[in-house]
Amino acid sequence: MATDNLSAVAPADAPPATPSGGSTLKGGALGLVGVLFMAVANAAPITAMTGNLPIAVGSGNGLAAPAGFLVATVVLTLFSIGFVAMARHITTAGGFYGFISHGLGPVWGMASGVLAAVAYVVFEGSLIGIFSYFANDALDQWFGWDVNWLLIAVVGIAVVGVLGYFDISVAAVVLGVFLVGEVLLLGALALSVLFQGGGPDGMVWSALNPVDAFRSLPAGGGLGLDEVVAGSAAIGLFFAFWSWVGFETTATYGEESRNPKKIVPRATLLAVIGLGLFYTFVSWMVIAGNGEAASLQFGAAADGIGMFTGLAADNLGGGWIVDVYLFLIVSGSFACALAFHNAASRYLFAIGRELPAMRRTLGAAHPTHGSPHIASLVQSVITLVLTVAFYLLTVGGDDPLTGAYVYEYGLLALMGTMAILIVQAICSVAVISYFHVKKVHPGNIWTTGVIPGIACLGMLYVVYLLFSNLSFAGGLASGSPFFHAMPYIVLAVFVLAGLGALWLRSRRPAVYAEIGRTVMADEHELV
Repeated sequence: MATDNLSAVAPADAPPATPSGGSTLKGGALGLVGVLFMAVANAAPITAMTGNLPIAVGSGNGLAAPAGFLVATVVLTLFSIGFVAMARHITTAGGFYGFISHGLGPVWGMASGVLAAVAYVVFEGSLIGIFSYFANDALDQWFGWDVNWLLIAVVGIAVVGVLGYFDISVAAVVLGVFLVGEVLLLGALALSVLFQGGGPDGMVWSALNPVDAFRSLPAGGGLGLDEVVAGSAAIGLFFAFWSWVGFETTATYGEESRNPKKIVPRATLLAVIGLGLFYTFVSWMVIAGNGEAASLQFGAAADGIGMFTGLAADNLGGGWIVDVYLFLIVSGSFACALAFHNAASRYLFAIGRELPAMRRTLGAAHPTHGSPHIASLVQSVITLVLTVAFYLLTVGGDDPLTGAYVYEYGLLALMGTMAILIVQAICSVAVISYFHVKKVHPGNIWTTGVIPGIACLGMLYVVYLLFSNLSFAGGLASGSPFFHAMPYIVLAVFVLAGLGALWLRSRRPAVYAEIGRTVMADEHELV
C-alpha cells in the first residue's frame, strides 16, 4: 500500500478503521528539515532562553541553571527513545492520541488525546499573549507607538489562521526563516563569549556540574548580593523542562512527511538532543559572559532581555543588535504560536475524523491544500475567544504586561505544560504495554521497556516539581480564579474524555473501535 494512503493498523484487540474521503492530509509535503523546523519552532529557543533562563538563575538553581538544562536533556532523550520506537510503527496526525490508544486502549487514548489537544490549543493562546507583549514593547522602543495589545493579538491570530489554512509547506518556510534567524543570533552571541574566554569570572565551569542542578540558590547567591533571595532547585529544573515543550509535535506531521517511519524518529531525536546541547551551551555562555554577580542580579530582576541584549551589544557590534534581538524575539514568539496552531489543528482533526458527527467538519481536509482547514479555523476562533476574555476579564487586562504577559501567556502556558507532562508520562507506559504486554511488535527490553520506565518516572518527577511550586510558577497571576481552577480543568478534561470513550464503548461500539486507529500504514504492518 502506498504510504500516502490512510488505513488502520489493526492489532488483535481492535478492528480496522477506514477514514472517509476528505480525511487525508497532504502526504509528502515535508522533509526532515521541515518537520524539524516545526518541532524546534514549538520550543521557541529565543523565547525559552529569554524567558526561562533568568528565572532559573534568580529563583532556582542559580549559576547551575545550565546544568539543569543538561539534566533535562538526559531525561527527555530517554523519553524520546520509547516515543520514536512507537513512531516507527504508528504514523498519525494525532501523535500521543494514536500512540496511547494502541498501547493502552481507546479509553486511555481518548482521555490522553483530548488532554494533549487542549494543551496545544491553549499553548497558541499563550504564545499570542507573549507575542503581543513583545510586539507592543518593540513598537514603543522603535517608533514611540503604544499600540493596543489586543489589536496586535487579533492581527497575529488572523495571520496564523491564514497560514494554517494553506499547505503545511507554506508555514514551514515561514517558520524556517524566523527560526534560522534566532538560532544564528543566539549562536553568535554564545560563540563570541567562548572565543573571548568568558567574561569577568572566566568560563564559570561550575555551571555545568549536574550535581549542582539539584542544589537551591542560597540567599545572596553565595556572593553576598543583597538583592538575591534564596531559590528552589525544583524551580530551576522545572523551567529547564518547560523550555522543551513542543518537541514531541514531530509525530503530528508524520502523515504529511515524505518518509515518516524515518523522518519522525530522526527529527524527534535531533530536536531533543540538538535543543538540549544548544540550550546548555547558550545559557552557560550567557552566564560566563555576564559574570557570576551580574547574572544573579539579572536573574533576581527577572530581566531576561537585559541579560542577553547588554552582552550582545558589547560583543556583537553595538546597540543596533538590540533592535535585531527585539525583532527576533517578536518573530520567534509568532513562529511558536504558528507551530502550536498547526499542532492543535492536527490533533482536533485526528480526533474529529474518527467521530461520525465530525468527519465532514472538524475531521475534513482541504481538497486542494490537504490541510485541516476547518480544524484550523476552529482553533483560531478558540484563540480569539481566549485572548478577548483575558483582555476584558482580567483586572488591568488592557495593560500588555498584565493582560498579555502575566495572565494570558503565564497561565495558559502553565496549564498547557501541566497537561502535556501528564500525557508524556502516560505515553511512556503505553510504549511498554504496546511492545511487551500486547506484543504487537517485538521490542528491545531496554529501548522499549526499561528506558521508557525510567522516562516515566522522570516525567512524573517534573509533574511533582510543577505542583509543588505551582504558586511560584503562576507568579503575579497566582491569586486569580483561573489559576486555582487550572488543575481541576485539566483533571475534568481527562476524566470527561475517558467517560466519553466508555459511553461510546457501550452505545457505539463500532465508533469506539476506531478510536486512535486511523494511521498511515505500510503494507507490512497490516494484520
